[in-house]
Amino acid sequence: MLLASLFCLCTLASYALSFGLTESGNSYVVDTSAGLVFTVEKTSGDITSMLFNGIQAQDQSKRSHIASGIGASCSWTRGGNSNNYITITCTAGSVTQYYVARYTDPAIHMATYISAEPSVGELRFIARLNSNTLPNGYPQSSIRGGSAIEGSDVYNVNGQTRSKFYSSRQFIDDQVHGVTGNNIGAYMIIPGTGYEGSSGGPFFRDINNQGGDQQELYYCNRMGLHGPYALWFTTGGAPSGSINTQFWEGLSINGLVPLSGRGRITGKATGFPSGFSSLMSIGWSNSAAQYWARTDTSGNFVSPYMKPGTYTMTLYKTELAVGSQSVSVSAGGTGSSNIAYSESNPSVIWQIGDFDGTPRGFLNADKIETMHPSDSRMSSWGPITFTVGSNINGFPMAIFKTIGAVTVRFTLNSNQLGARTLQIGTTLAFAGGRPQVTVNGWSGPQPPAPSQPDSRGVTRGTWRGNNIMYTVNIPSGTLVSGTNTLVINVISGSSGDQFLSPNVVFDAIRLY
Repeated sequence: MLLASLFCLCTLASYALSFGLTESGNSYVVDTSAGLVFTVEKTSGDITSMLFNGIQAQDQSKRSHIASGIGASCSWTRGGNSNNYITITCTAGSVTQYYVARYTDPAIHMATYISAEPSVGELRFIARLNSNTLPNGYPQSSIRGGSAIEGSDVYNVNGQTRSKFYSSRQFIDDQVHGVTGNNIGAYMIIPGTGYEGSSGGPFFRDINNQGGDQQELYYCNRMGLHGPYALWFTTGGAPSGSINTQFWEGLSINGLVPLSGRGRITGKATGFPSGFSSLMSIGWSNSAAQYWARTDTSGNFVSPYMKPGTYTMTLYKTELAVGSQSVSVSAGGTGSSNIAYSESNPSVIWQIGDFDGTPRGFLNADKIETMHPSDSRMSSWGPITFTVGSNINGFPMAIFKTIGAVTVRFTLNSNQLGARTLQIGTTLAFAGGRPQVTVNGWSGPQPPAPSQPDSRGVTRGTWRGNNIMYTVNIPSGTLVSGTNTLVINVISGSSGDQFLSPNVVFDAIRLY
């Protein structure tokens, strides 16, 4: 036992190097001179060990890598200012993974370059961490001891639903996410333009964590260069997302556009409602890149440093696009482009919710991002009858074909009758679901099937899809003085059970 203990101490001591890389058999062992020593296998590109202050962060039954491993061939160089950078380059077909150690950073700096669609399944970097030393992840994504209730990714754990999907955050707010343990924290940092090669826009969400036999930490990739990003270690507290990444420009990285080859856009958003002054943002996108920035309360904004090109610039009120125009970005330049709020705002008889691209404020909207609709902590989904003028937290954020319609009761006076317009805003739908209404027994038209993501939607904790406005022209003679009844059903040519039946997520509803 004493000999074994001495052997372990000697092994750890052999890794306690000054900053540098040592080749050991089939491995590269890198000491960052900041408490972190990590090991990369030469013939796979897998990370096999991450020792931080002597604590093993890497699960020893698994490896950390792109997807389930790409079988890469690796090489390394050292250079930069005073030889303070070590770059390990691992290549497998169209995928190149870079690992960089920077002197005195307790981090594995990374970037992923994809030149063609790879055959490795979902492309993401997965840090498969030691659940004993890093037990504390997102509670809503910890599936330990659970049983699957939907697919192989939604679980019931002691009466509560859990899933890796419930750890996701919107890209615009997701610069740092991580897991912790006793005197150790491991955090994924996606700084600045880290999502520029992704898709989906500022409000798209991707999985961050799953706690099971391993504590898994994710960063999801798509085509092009992704990153730089970093797996950063601390003694527990979250690091800043504002880390220096300009040093990457001296490391010969495929697809990297230097700061000098980028441009910015400044400007001001105008005309938006005062109640949304702290909820406005700007997005820029084209087929190759995407970026975003929050405005200040006066509407002023400054873009990130962007690749040169022509972009669609979009103004968002919370998550709803309310203005759009084209803008050009030139290398080394700062352009100016103001944008005006252009949403239609009719004078309404009544309105339920805000047209902001989200169901926030509606029944169960405060829970849907972190639990399954079947969770016992959810309020009943219905069928529900809602009276206009009541608190909107009684109106369901979504309706499901097999659960039933939502009925809306409202009162009109004689001056509010005649032909009227009903508008139903939706943020997402599943299995071809769309709303079809009856008003006092009159049946409205059946809308065509919507164009929406082919995804389970709300059972995966999201309301984000394509915002669609349905307009129903109610003919004269339909509405009556006194109490009126509106019924909103989900129609679809598809079927399904309960929460996997065709469904619709509401943004807001108005009559004018």
